[in-house]
Amino acid sequence: MSSHWIRVSERILTQLKDLEKTKKRDRLELVKSIHFVLRALEMSMLGWKQWVNSPDIMVKFTKQDLENMNQRMTDFALSFIEYDIEMTQLGVKKGLKAEKKVKKKREKKPRSSYVA
Repeated sequence: MSSHWIRVSERILTQLKDLEKTKKRDRLELVKSIHFVLRALEMSMLGWKQWVNSPDIMVKFTKQDLENMNQRMTDFALSFIEYDIEMTQLGVKKGLKAEKKVKKKREKKPRSSYVA
């Protein structure tokens, strides 16, 4: 399974690098690229969660390995969340608002009783 994961991840890396090299992209191509990037991150995150949730896997790493993983993940998360806040603020300036859930009022139907 791990060798398959590595091959798939290497293919994704190649695609990401190819997307990055593409010049003169229109808005739709940029949105498509962002979507691909997010899907790649999602796949990777799911893999990490599987590892972290498996004591049989995590016990094989040394404390130093785990400290290194933790530091890199923390640095990545801080950077990503800071960027998320920045882009959310930009979106707010552009007039985007969080979607409000519309509460649908249920129509009260008269209950009828049947007597047999």
